[in-house]
Amino acid sequence: MASLESLPISQQSMRPRIGCVGIVGLGRMGQAFAESLLSEGIRIVAYDRNPQRAPALQRDGARAAARLVDLAPCDVVITSLPDDEALESVVLAPDGLAGVLAPGAVHVSMSTVSPDLSRRLAGLHAEHAQGYVAAPVLGNPDLARTQQLFVLAAGRPDALERVRPVLERLGRRIFVIGDDAGLANVMKLAGNVLTAATLQSMGEVFALLRKAGIDRHLAFDVLTGSLFDGRVHKAYGGKIVEERYDPPGMTAPLAVKDLRLALAEAKTLAVPMPVASLVHDRLVAMAARGWAGLDWSALGLLAASDAGLSAPPQSEP
Repeated sequence: MASLESLPISQQSMRPRIGCVGIVGLGRMGQAFAESLLSEGIRIVAYDRNPQRAPALQRDGARAAARLVDLAPCDVVITSLPDDEALESVVLAPDGLAGVLAPGAVHVSMSTVSPDLSRRLAGLHAEHAQGYVAAPVLGNPDLARTQQLFVLAAGRPDALERVRPVLERLGRRIFVIGDDAGLANVMKLAGNVLTAATLQSMGEVFALLRKAGIDRHLAFDVLTGSLFDGRVHKAYGGKIVEERYDPPGMTAPLAVKDLRLALAEAKTLAVPMPVASLVHDRLVAMAARGWAGLDWSALGLLAASDAGLSAPPQSEP
């Protein structure tokens, strides 16, 4: 069994020099990664299939890449993509990263993808004398902009050391999971399962308390000010109480994908996960109601709706 090494970010006055860093995938998280690195004075080359996403970063000093081959000079390339299919297309295409990156360059996948894909990409990059590090994160784009993410990193030690200065500028703490890149993805999926289960439980409890006649803000204060004062309880509980589901940090379809990947891994390892199965179906129910564009904390909205509760009145500004 791989051991878990917890490494706090050091506040070093002198850090190794970082050359060009490529960012592939300019969704909310990818944009946040790029903004954070630009604020540190790092040279960024940014690519997205949608060319409309690059101009905002160009105004901050990034260079827009028209094709993946434009990332060839980069020492490190970060991918932030929604699923296995998108990541495969970026790496395995004839003009993909495996073919255009120089020997010694390192691909850092910060996407939430299957452990199997990470392991295959690690092998492919090794064949091209390149490095591969899986580094999914715990946190949302807002935390990314303030460098408060928790980074889950796995890969060959030499590749990890090369990209450490980049990862240190994106998160408050790096957890090194091991040499097997796929294990970082297992850890990320496990974290998302636990978060989703917490959201489901909080939604049910808040619906019960509201229907019993307890003020929702008081209920939130009691719970998060006593035994349930974790980051997830406070951050997502606040969203449920205030019904702040838009803009989303994680949409229902992405959460469904993550729960599906976790359940597939659990099946392979013969680990029953009945709660994860239930929450997966609740997220599917959200999408079925037309709430696919809402944050996954709208599991609380689903619980309230099932309890016959209307949306709570909005607080006065």
